[in-house]
Amino acid sequence: MKKDDGAPETRLIHTRKARLDRVTVNPPVERASTVVFRDEASLYGAKPTYGRMGLTVHRELEAAMGELEGAAHTRLAANGLQSCALAIATCVASGDHLLFTDAAYGPTARFCEKRLRAMGVTAERFDPRSMADLESRLRPETKAIFLESPGSLTFEIADLPAIAALAKPRGIRVIMDNTWGAGLHHQPLALGADISVQALTKYVVGHADAFGGAVVTNDGVLSAKLAACSEDWGISLAPDDAYLALRGLRSLKTRLKAHEAAGLEIANWLAARPEVQSVLHPALPACADHALWKRDFTGSNGLFSVILKPVPDGALERFFEALSLFGLGFSWGGFESLVIPCDQQLTRMPGHWTEQSRGPLLRFHIGLEAVSDLKSDLEAGFRALSAS
Repeated sequence: MKKDDGAPETRLIHTRKARLDRVTVNPPVERASTVVFRDEASLYGAKPTYGRMGLTVHRELEAAMGELEGAAHTRLAANGLQSCALAIATCVASGDHLLFTDAAYGPTARFCEKRLRAMGVTAERFDPRSMADLESRLRPETKAIFLESPGSLTFEIADLPAIAALAKPRGIRVIMDNTWGAGLHHQPLALGADISVQALTKYVVGHADAFGGAVVTNDGVLSAKLAACSEDWGISLAPDDAYLALRGLRSLKTRLKAHEAAGLEIANWLAARPEVQSVLHPALPACADHALWKRDFTGSNGLFSVILKPVPDGALERFFEALSLFGLGFSWGGFESLVIPCDQQLTRMPGHWTEQSRGPLLRFHIGLEAVSDLKSDLEAGFRALSAS
């Protein structure tokens, strides 16, 4: 069997490029700023000419990310936000118009609304569940549509094939933040996106100990523009972080299966709790976007949200204080279970999410602990919540 014909987990392990003299299982980590050449012609003609452009471990990570996302071109970044900013800035210029999902990651939305506007680009939100709303906001100067599916905190699924079909005849680029799908469970490029972006910090690294980002595409013209913008902005990924991301990729399929199974079990358990109003997990049949998820995704993971029923003042704090396994912390994708209250950072268009009739919105990341222990921990939290 050719390695190119294997299953995803096989291909992610066998992405090593041939190296001089010998091949080791893992690539060398070259902590180097300076690359020394033998002559002037090589100094100005070779690539890379400087460590910031990436060395052996970066090339292997790029190859593995291309395998993961079905992409011909990969550009690495220092973190997920930087990769989103790079992808967006490559597609727009002063005087252009960008549409971005109302469910975008908060710092990405901030980049669009503050930094892009300072650069002369008009950025506008749209409802990710409404094709009519998206189409009504298109302008002659619209150059890009930015998606994140499922949406950050609230987990809406965008109809990527329909959006791509709307955008392409108009020459509008479609960018997808694919961090939740992780490349294994969602393939945006195959569904019509021009660019797919991931925060490697999350499931690719998988151990909450490194940062990273990647921008991938099959478009050669876009690839050249991404490279030029990246070089102009001085974007780079530290070699140790690149190594940890590559190491995480080798076990991504196995870890994601465990996160998915535990996440579904906890999500279904929470859906039956009397304290819970609803569970926002697209893999659950009760979810509003389940049909789209089932069509465009091949699996899920451990990240989802719940809306609690209204609680009295101070009850939510007692819920968090009673937890011993779930940490109260940002990020996700590591081995540990986490929970955060979301309402303080939920900046959305007027409508459903700005109404006051619901209870608190909590986001959970289900780690690799025993599900029975996680349920016991949550039960302690709910007892504290009810006692208040």
